[in-house]
Amino acid sequence: MPQGKPETVPADGLTTRQRRNRPLLIVHTGEMKGKSTAAFGLALRAWNQGWPIAVFQFVKSAKWKVGEENALLALGETHDRTGQGGPVEWHKMGAGWSWSRKQGDEEDHAEAAREGWREITRRLAEERHTLYVLDEFTYPLKWGWITVDEVVTTLTSRPGHQHVVITGRNAPEELVAAADLVVEMTKIKHPMDTGAKGQKGIEW
Repeated sequence: MPQGKPETVPADGLTTRQRRNRPLLIVHTGEMKGKSTAAFGLALRAWNQGWPIAVFQFVKSAKWKVGEENALLALGETHDRTGQGGPVEWHKMGAGWSWSRKQGDEEDHAEAAREGWREITRRLAEERHTLYVLDEFTYPLKWGWITVDEVVTTLTSRPGHQHVVITGRNAPEELVAAADLVVEMTKIKHPMDTGAKGQKGIEW
């Protein structure tokens, strides 16, 4: 796509503007680091456009501190205080989900994941956000905690103008087929290849 121009123009009856502004289902998958990083970078762009943003982190423990969380929540506070940018919400499954009364309950990870997905479906139906980041969401799908067919049906039939970004390894084929944009992170080189561990400001 040189200079952002599409290589082909489909005969779908849509105008250039309609095709350009349609809501996207995006998947970041693959073995290499950078999937969540890219999604949160997209969230920064969305904030600058004034879009309401919701991040749902699956699998990760509440104790795992993600640098992007502090940054995006600070931007959400800036919006609340000044009106600049858009509102930001950040929810962690490992923290018991912020809307749930069962804070920190990790006894049943599968049910916690299903609870998160049910909340997402409610918000999609209400058209509450413009950008959803479902971080590490491929894992509950891979482990059978949430049905892939249900997810694909819900996301492909979502109303309004709502973008959804899903991250995680081993994205199911059905999800990849349904997505509008799929990126696979492939490793060429990594510092760990030479014995280096993750470092502050790069991995977290």
